[in-house]
Amino acid sequence: MNNLFMSLVVLATSTCIYVTKLFNPSPSMTIVAFCFAALSLVYYFLKRRSSNKVYLVDFACYKPNLSCMCTKEMLLDRAKHVGFLSEENFKLVNKIIDRSGLGPVTYVPEGLLEIPPKLTLDEARKETDTVLFGAVDELLEKTGVEAKDIGILVVNCSLFNPTPSLSDTIVNHYKLRGNILTYNLSGMGCSAGVLAVDFAKHLLQAHPKSYALVLSTENEISSIYRGNNPSMLLVNCLFRMGGSAALLSSHPSDYYRSKYQLIHTLRTHVGADDNSYQCVFQQEDDENKVGVSLSKDLMNVARDALKIHITSLGPLVLPISEKLKYLANLVKRKLYILEASSSYVPNFKKAFKHFCIHTGGRAVLDRMQKSLELDDWYMEPSRMTLYRFGNTSSSSVWYELSYCEAKGRIKKVIRYGKWHLDLDSSATLLSGLH
Repeated sequence: MNNLFMSLVVLATSTCIYVTKLFNPSPSMTIVAFCFAALSLVYYFLKRRSSNKVYLVDFACYKPNLSCMCTKEMLLDRAKHVGFLSEENFKLVNKIIDRSGLGPVTYVPEGLLEIPPKLTLDEARKETDTVLFGAVDELLEKTGVEAKDIGILVVNCSLFNPTPSLSDTIVNHYKLRGNILTYNLSGMGCSAGVLAVDFAKHLLQAHPKSYALVLSTENEISSIYRGNNPSMLLVNCLFRMGGSAALLSSHPSDYYRSKYQLIHTLRTHVGADDNSYQCVFQQEDDENKVGVSLSKDLMNVARDALKIHITSLGPLVLPISEKLKYLANLVKRKLYILEASSSYVPNFKKAFKHFCIHTGGRAVLDRMQKSLELDDWYMEPSRMTLYRFGNTSSSSVWYELSYCEAKGRIKKVIRYGKWHLDLDSSATLLSGLH
C-alpha cells in the first residue's frame, strides 16, 4: 500500500513539473495548487479504499448433538406433561406444526426433553452456552485466529438477556483481552444477525486492522410461552435451537483467505408506524403470562416494508435495464396511466445469484417467494433450512448460506452474490450483500 502510494506521488509530481515547464517557465500558483490538490485526492482515495474494506473471513453454524433431536410426537408429549394447554389449543398446536414446513426431526434444548421439562434460568444459560461455545470453537479452529486477537465482540439474542451479559460470558470463557469492545444486542428479533454484521462492519471501519466476532442465537427455553393465547403459541411451534458465529476482519492481508467481502448493508426501519411496531410484541396475556404475540397484520407489514426496502436497494444493485423499467412504471403510476397498486417488482435475479430469506415459517417464505417472483431453486436454501433446523431466529440466514456452500452453489468470485433478507420484531428489513 505504501509503495503504491509513493509510486503514484512520484508519477503525479513528475507530471506536475512537466505541466509547469510546458506552460510557463515560472509555474503559476494556480498550477501548483492544482498539483497539490491532485496529490491530496490520490492520497484520500487510496486511504478510503484500503480502510473501508471489511471481509467475512469465515463462519460456523452450531449443529446440536443427537441428544437434542426432537420429533413432533416428542414435542406434543412434553406439552401434555406441562399441562398448560387447553384441549382446543393442543389441537391448534398440532395443526400449526403440521403446516409449519418443519421436518419430522428438529433440535431443542435437552431441558425441554426432560419429563417434566426444565424451564429454569440454569437450563436457559446451559442452552446458550452450549450453542455459542460450540459455534465459536468451530470458527476459531477453521480460521486459526486466536481468541486474544479479537478486538470487537457483538452478541445478539432477542429474549434472553441475563446478568452478566452474554458478551461477558464469552469474554470470561475465552479469556479475551481487556481492551476488547463488547456489545450485547437484545429485543431486535430475527434480523439482529444481519444487523449485528452491519454494526460490526462500521466498527471495523473505525478500527482498522482488527477482528470482530459476531454471535447470533435465540434462547428457546426462556422464550417458551406457558399460556393459552393462540397468537402467542406460534413461537412455541416454530422456534428451535441454533446459533452462529462469524469472524469479520479489516486486515488488508485477509483479502486472500477470506470467503467474502462485505459490499453493502442496508436497513429499512418502519417502526414509526403503529401496526409495524406492534406486529411482533412481547406482552402479558389475560393470565399475566409473558409471551410474544404475532399480529394478524404481520404478513401485510412485511409486504409493505419489503416494497420500501426494494426502493432503496434497487439503485445500488440492479442493472440499468431494470432501473429503467422501474422508472417507467413509476412515471405511469404518477400519471395515472396505471393503477397505484400496479407497481413493478424488479427482477432481482439479475442482481443476485443466491437468496437467503429468513426462515420465519412456510407462510412467510411463500409470501416472499410470491412478492419477489422467485423460482423454487432460489427458495431451496430457506425451505431446506426450515425443514431441518426450524426457525433459529437471527442465525437462520447463516444456516442457509452454509447450505448454499455445501451444495456447491457458491462460486469463487461473485459480485453482489448473496442477498440476506431479515425481518425483525418492529418490521425492520435489513439486507446484507456479499
